[in-house]
Amino acid sequence: MTLRRSTIAAITAILLGAGVASFALYRVVRANSHVSVQAKTAVASHGASPSTQGASGPDKTPSLYFVKDPEIVPPFLVRDLAGQPVSTAALKGKVVILNFWATWCGPCREEIPELIALQEQYKNQLQIIGISEDEAPPAQVAQFVKKVGINYPVVMSSEALEREYGGIAALPTSFFVNPQGRVVAKDVGVYPPEYYDLQVRALAGLPVAAHIETFKDTGQIFLKNAANATELPGVSFAGLTPEQKKIALHRLNAESCTCGCKMTMAQCRITDPTCPTSKELAMKIVRSIARSGSSGSTPASKPGATR
Repeated sequence: MTLRRSTIAAITAILLGAGVASFALYRVVRANSHVSVQAKTAVASHGASPSTQGASGPDKTPSLYFVKDPEIVPPFLVRDLAGQPVSTAALKGKVVILNFWATWCGPCREEIPELIALQEQYKNQLQIIGISEDEAPPAQVAQFVKKVGINYPVVMSSEALEREYGGIAALPTSFFVNPQGRVVAKDVGVYPPEYYDLQVRALAGLPVAAHIETFKDTGQIFLKNAANATELPGVSFAGLTPEQKKIALHRLNAESCTCGCKMTMAQCRITDPTCPTSKELAMKIVRSIARSGSSGSTPASKPGATR
């Protein structure tokens, strides 16, 4: 599971001293990078977030996945690094990309030129807002912003802001907001500029050569909705009765993962399907319920295990 930003920053500093930070960080946060639009394949059908996967049908036309009945973007009113107010309320009518990033994040730095070009190309329909996870002073972040020529507002993140968006488990993470002010997609990692272009055009109502499909948010956008999931990445409920499966899902949404992510096991599986800890714990719960033949309506959990 991805570590909190303060821990990652500390590890980064140590690795930089050893000269291996760049490669290590790319392995952590670039799991979905360098995937072509056409090849963002059927991973969605195997439990990956449809919001971050573009698939292509027999006609090779890419597909975009947006949330059905999307939630209103969590509001905020802050000042950017230039001291200007930035308000989600003032952005209605435009497509908005809320990009959580950091100056020390290699993939984040890689996608900045793409975001700059996207902002310039769609300046009348799009507003990107960079949300810096840096713990460095704002002035230092501002120097970086000026150096690389970022042409969109950048604000500093906070724990309160992160909570509003369900926690940021990896960088970069981008939330896509439609002109009605509702969050319709979330992308984690770096994707081809063509993919971002398709998303912006589709949300702005411009002609787009892509299939538009919708899905129910069961934690792919906001982790609180993981409680609505009936399947979890890498977790097999085979052999359980429908009632036993309900019990298993309840426990997976009630008990915390011990990998250090501070999430429930269900949230950890959705956020990081590669986490061995949540997978092992989840399967132990499933096997335990299967062996016991439990069908009670009140699943047992140890005191302190719930969140």
